Amino acid sequence: MRFIKFFTFVVAPGVLLAQHSYTPEDVREGERLYLANCTICHGPNGNMVPGTDLAHGSFRRASTDEGLVQIVRAGIAGTAMPPHNFTEVQAGTVVAFLRSMAATSQTTSATGDAAKGKAIFEGKGNCRSCHRVGDTGSRVGPDLTDIGALRRAPQIERSLLEPDAEVLPQNRFIRIVAKDGTASTGRLLNQDAFTVQMIDSNERLLSFSRADLKEYTFLDKSPMPSYRDRLTAAERADLIGYLVSLKGVQAQ
Repeated sequence: MRFIKFFTFVVAPGVLLAQHSYTPEDVREGERLYLANCTICHGPNGNMVPGTDLAHGSFRRASTDEGLVQIVRAGIAGTAMPPHNFTEVQAGTVVAFLRSMAATSQTTSATGDAAKGKAIFEGKGNCRSCHRVGDTGSRVGPDLTDIGALRRAPQIERSLLEPDAEVLPQNRFIRIVAKDGTASTGRLLNQDAFTVQMIDSNERLLSFSRADLKEYTFLDKSPMPSYRDRLTAAERADLIGYLVSLKGVQAQ
């Protein structure tokens, strides 16, 4: 089992000991929970609540991991911090992610030139062929209009370099084969007990009845290419700078 070197903690099921150690999988699970439950108030960098800077280990009401776990689970009475229906181990993975944020805080900082990054996004990077910002671009891939309010610079860089490393459930691509042999591939938009909806590479919204399907498979690989060799380090920094600047209003 591999351990993250900058942590010195160990998690036992249901028990958080004085000294802890978290695996990379724990940190990734904590990141998933944080993004789904915490970014709306704390933001991707953990600094949107006055007096609290999660990415730099600055907490107003707790100094220990045990204290943080209690806050994550029970919330803070009389404040906007709500309780969460997490187990102690789940809350511990959120704390693991917070410690990871502090230990690696902005190792990839958004120091690139956003204006140059916008030009790369629209030109050399060919990003608009799959992504949309504001009212411009494709709907095939995830809308990036507010990506800077949802993701930190290191997470964006990881997506550029290793697009298969983390694909959020709402961004997964599927392949569907109907009983008549017709095959379709696209990004999953919605599914229920009776139907499946996707948007295909031609930006068509397609809906299928499950009763008419012969095959329904999630694709293991992201359709997004790696930009490790497609862009220079400086170009990637500029592109990240642009993406981080997107907070819901298209950067000009």
